[in-house]
Amino acid sequence: MKQVVEQEAIESRIFVIRGQRVMMDSDLARLYGVKAKALLQAVKRNIERFPEDFMFQLNGTEHEILRSQFVTSSWGGRRYLPYAFTEQGVAMLSSVLNSKRAIQVNIAIMRAFVRLREILLTHKDLAAKIEALELKYKNHDMKLSENDTNIQAIFDAIRQLMSPPSEPPKRQIGFRQE
Repeated sequence: MKQVVEQEAIESRIFVIRGQRVMMDSDLARLYGVKAKALLQAVKRNIERFPEDFMFQLNGTEHEILRSQFVTSSWGGRRYLPYAFTEQGVAMLSSVLNSKRAIQVNIAIMRAFVRLREILLTHKDLAAKIEALELKYKNHDMKLSENDTNIQAIFDAIRQLMSPPSEPPKRQIGFRQE
């Protein structure tokens, strides 16, 4: 079975908003090959299938934060705040949209959500194992030697690699005299 959408394209469109992993209505519409307006009309015709934990509308602040991440223009575009669909909401879309493409895209999206969940669990397991190793190492009654400081440096480096990257400094636009 040929994959309709690349997994990386889906994973890059999953965001965390209000503590939930979600996909935006416009991204879903693009993946399904329909207009966002048509997608939302289908949802509104079946609104009882989409409780708040399946789909919610972003507030103005959330929308601004999301827009600023992609440096989108404030000219034109939508006249309403976008909707975010949780994993369950995306699964429910498969009962609303019945095209062959929608079915294939839904399968790919579900796989992306599962893969992200597995990555997060693996990351937590790895962090716990490193913590246990470090605790075990610190509890030894050995005198601190050069090797011990090297091992501690390795633990610090691993912990630094596991932490989320800090935001790069924003480039200033315009002429600056230095």
